[in-house]
Amino acid sequence: MPWSEHDYPDSLKNLDPIVRRKAIDIANAMLAEGYEDDAAIPIATAQAKKWAEDADAAEKRALKRKDITAHPRQSKSRGAMLIERDVTVNKVEDGWEVRTVGAQRADSLHKTKREATARAREIAEKRGTDVQT
Repeated sequence: MPWSEHDYPDSLKNLDPIVRRKAIDIANAMLAEGYEDDAAIPIATAQAKKWAEDADAAEKRALKRKDITAHPRQSKSRGAMLIERDVTVNKVEDGWEVRTVGAQRADSLHKTKREATARAREIAEKRGTDVQT
């Protein structure tokens, strides 16, 4: 069952309401892709905080209207496969991207390779996989 603004992990309770809403949205999307709660929560929290730093008023209004519980479930085998895969650090136009091998979207984008590698190691350590640079 997806999390909502009224039912979410305790670790999100002290976040600013818009950051918490974004974290719930991201975490629900990750759960639908097959991530485990203990992996989804810290990743979603970090991404939500980064998003809130750069989001403009229109993006925040759109998030307030969005159904943050509506994320179609992926097949468990696909999600499980992604969780077991290595994490890559790749140079892209805007910086350095962290992405799971075979994932459709990047986990995050960083200004430096060092930052991206640190994030990739954090993800890989939680999964018991490796980092490819």
